[in-house]
Amino acid sequence: MMLPLAGQPLTKESRLVQDSERSLWSRLAALFTRHDDESLEKAILEARAEGEVAADEGSMLLRILRLDEMQVSDIMTPRTDCRCVPAGTPLPEATRLVIASGHSRIPVYRETRDNIVGVVYAKDLLHTLVAPKADQILIEHIMHPPFFVPETKMVLELLQEFRSRKQHLAVALDEYGGTSGLVTIEDVLEEIVGDIEDEHDAPQEEYIKVLDAKHFELSGRADLEDLAELGIALASDEVDTIGGYLSLTAGHVPLTGEEFVLNGWKFKVLEAGAKAIHRIGVEPADDRSA
Repeated sequence: MMLPLAGQPLTKESRLVQDSERSLWSRLAALFTRHDDESLEKAILEARAEGEVAADEGSMLLRILRLDEMQVSDIMTPRTDCRCVPAGTPLPEATRLVIASGHSRIPVYRETRDNIVGVVYAKDLLHTLVAPKADQILIEHIMHPPFFVPETKMVLELLQEFRSRKQHLAVALDEYGGTSGLVTIEDVLEEIVGDIEDEHDAPQEEYIKVLDAKHFELSGRADLEDLAELGIALASDEVDTIGGYLSLTAGHVPLTGEEFVLNGWKFKVLEAGAKAIHRIGVEPADDRSA
């Protein structure tokens, strides 16, 4: 809808729109001033329900609010899933690892992944590869200092630090100083706008494959919250993934072929390694069609 130009009289419709917008944003501004998150969330929900803000915009505002309740450990990529390169790696080999990972920044470690000593940027590799005797240059000659944060840091604080430091990746540390995982600015933004997928991201169906209404094939990394949307309710304060849940239930990493009956569902481990479950089949516990 076109609003009137300056100096032209407002139509009744335009005046109603402006009054509605003023009402919404004045309410939000007042609530922000009071730092009352509960009241602000209620106002956003009411505005979305009444059509004062679009559904997707309202959802984004709610996600921003909830950032203040999230810690780095809630959104980071666990150390076991991180792509890293060891110190002492020649540039050509490091370049192949970066290309295979699809990431523009990769941590460099010395001896173990608990000892991250730097971060290498893909753009620096490109510049250095054309230098004379590039095959004699080691990865630590071009790496940048790592940015460390505690895994308990609040995500909203991390976003502010990313901006002020002009950083895109942080190494999360546990209480003992060991590497807990990696978190990027993309991870934070995805909590606001939803998943940002590129050609290197694993498709969602790799984590939850719906075979039919009651039969599923899961990655061990499938999130318990996503499973709840399928009617598979498995709540835990200790783990977030189905692989972790089954390992916690068994008291060990289950072997291929092990089965569990939980909350009316049968889980069969289709593929597992020494440290983690890779694939799981799920069906109703009383299913007789198999």
